[in-house]
Amino acid sequence: MRKATFGLLLCAAVSIATPGAIARAQQLAGTSVETEAEVLSDKVNDPVAILTQLKSQDIYTPRNFQSTAQTNTIQLQTVLPIDPSSIIALEQVVRPTLKVQTQAVGPSSQTITEFDDLQLFDLFILPWPDESTTSFAWGLGPMFVFPTATASETGKQAWQLGPALAMEFRGVPRMRIGFLFQNPISYAYTSRSATPQNQMLLQPVISFRLGNGWYVKSADSTLTVNWRHQTSTTLPISFGFGRVWDWPSLKLDTWVSGEWTSYLQFAGITPMYSVRFGITLLLPDFDL
Repeated sequence: MRKATFGLLLCAAVSIATPGAIARAQQLAGTSVETEAEVLSDKVNDPVAILTQLKSQDIYTPRNFQSTAQTNTIQLQTVLPIDPSSIIALEQVVRPTLKVQTQAVGPSSQTITEFDDLQLFDLFILPWPDESTTSFAWGLGPMFVFPTATASETGKQAWQLGPALAMEFRGVPRMRIGFLFQNPISYAYTSRSATPQNQMLLQPVISFRLGNGWYVKSADSTLTVNWRHQTSTTLPISFGFGRVWDWPSLKLDTWVSGEWTSYLQFAGITPMYSVRFGITLLLPDFDL
């Protein structure tokens, strides 16, 4: 007892002279305190997290299948949590995604730069089963694809609608495991040459918090399976790392990851491997 009391007094004395030593003293006393950067590093890759985010990333592809062109995509996303209302007593997460693509148009190095179709999902965060007892969080809702592409090479020339489902398991300390599933289906077209669309988009999400805002992840690749006969299937995998920066007036998430297409079938010009660079403005105190 005397030794334990002496140890706590020593930790308290050091904390007066050393910034950040309070947290270390609490850890020595058998407790741990998560900083806001660590809490946010758990949420930035969670598709059902209630966290307002303004995301931007650059996807550079130095090599493609069936083309010698180097391609690039600028992707902008906004994640908007919506508080429960008198009409819908559920939290929502709305995420629109806009892309500008430099796309290969043939086996040579020729490229074009155009807007892609706009994607949006609206997930209703469901309160059952109880997350406090199951460690599962999930959301269900519709997803939309609007034909905003400015070239047929970058868009599908079709209005699309389908289901979206996201799930996250939070029961392992420092780790998040989940997925985002979407399946857009075309129902109207902007061109007579457009082809019907029905595809599964599955994004596995695994992240592990290292501490001090740092994390590693495999959460950026989207597996694409087109359900129509002899249409494309691509199965990329990714791995990367990032850090949440927690400043008094600014909170940012910066990250980098690599992606490799491990399998493809009936696919045309497809990225062989890519490098992603991302920066996200985090607004934890803002919601609608």
